[in-house]
Amino acid sequence: METQNVAMFQDFFPSMIERLGAEGFMRELCNGFQLLVDNDKGLITFESLKRNSSRLGLEDLRDDELMCMLREGDMDGDGALNQKEFCILMLKLSPGLRNGSRKSLDDDFCK
Repeated sequence: METQNVAMFQDFFPSMIERLGAEGFMRELCNGFQLLVDNDKGLITFESLKRNSSRLGLEDLRDDELMCMLREGDMDGDGALNQKEFCILMLKLSPGLRNGSRKSLDDDFCK
């Protein structure tokens, strides 16, 4: 039987929302964006994601996996993530966020 390496993802977002509130949580997501952004472009690019991936414990991801992450969140097709795209992607990837929490975040984010 072949074993697969499976990354376990512990979703802290629901408890963060409970502790910080929707506004505080969105501020923390924006801080996360700033950790990964290419300061010259103001976007998360492949290069900035690769360069800063160790900050998130993702240093073992292959280039194609990093590109997949970018493509997943890139809503405008420019090959990079702006702050809104990054935040939406993070919310989308959280299995613990369901209707109530996500609705309050959507309301807060879209103001």
